[in-house]
Amino acid sequence: MTERLFLADAGRRQASAVVLASAPEGIVLDRTVFYPRGGGQPGDIGRLVWEGGETALADTIKGEGETIIHLPAPGAALPAAGTTVEAVLDWERRFAHMRMHTAMHLLCAALPGAAVTGGAVGAERSRLDFDLPDPPAKEAIEERLNALIAADHPVSIEWVDESVLDTNPGLVRTLSVKPPRGTGRLRLVRIGAGEPPVDLQPCGGTHVARTGEIGRLTVLKIENKGRQNRRIAIALA
Repeated sequence: MTERLFLADAGRRQASAVVLASAPEGIVLDRTVFYPRGGGQPGDIGRLVWEGGETALADTIKGEGETIIHLPAPGAALPAAGTTVEAVLDWERRFAHMRMHTAMHLLCAALPGAAVTGGAVGAERSRLDFDLPDPPAKEAIEERLNALIAADHPVSIEWVDESVLDTNPGLVRTLSVKPPRGTGRLRLVRIGAGEPPVDLQPCGGTHVARTGEIGRLTVLKIENKGRQNRRIAIALA
């Protein structure tokens, strides 16, 4: 099992950890700040540093069970099992993903009632697909998005019993992916301090602490991807 430090503190840039397993196919640590690819968000990259050595990490993915696998760059040196290392994120890239992922939650808030059919987070541009036959003009969506960003709403994490999905299934906006169940707990991302919140959804990704950290966004285009499916692409301005 790999302790996921990013779930409690997405702003943590590095952490010490012990190597549990090490091979060219992947390195497993007892704890990590590296987010594994999933939920539309790319896996983190960065480096592991230890006394007398360093290795570049080209990606991070999920392994068996609760294991996270850090993929070393081809030909990189490998730390031996039992070595204490410092796991250091490529912070600029991660922070861009945090800004974008939070912006995608705001895009959901700007289109209330529209179910999400797919999405992808990128460092420079991202997109969400909606079950939305008649979307507003992209200028109107962009105005709503930037107003939510400028309001500098707080972004917080809360853990609830997963049974909340039975009593409030509307929490889930995605049609293509459902939150994993079986652990008894569900991680919610809340945007806004009031009731009702600006947005409240199950999510395992990383986010900024306040919407003002996102910065101004541009809605690039709205594409038709089916009879009712609309793809909305956004970018950091």
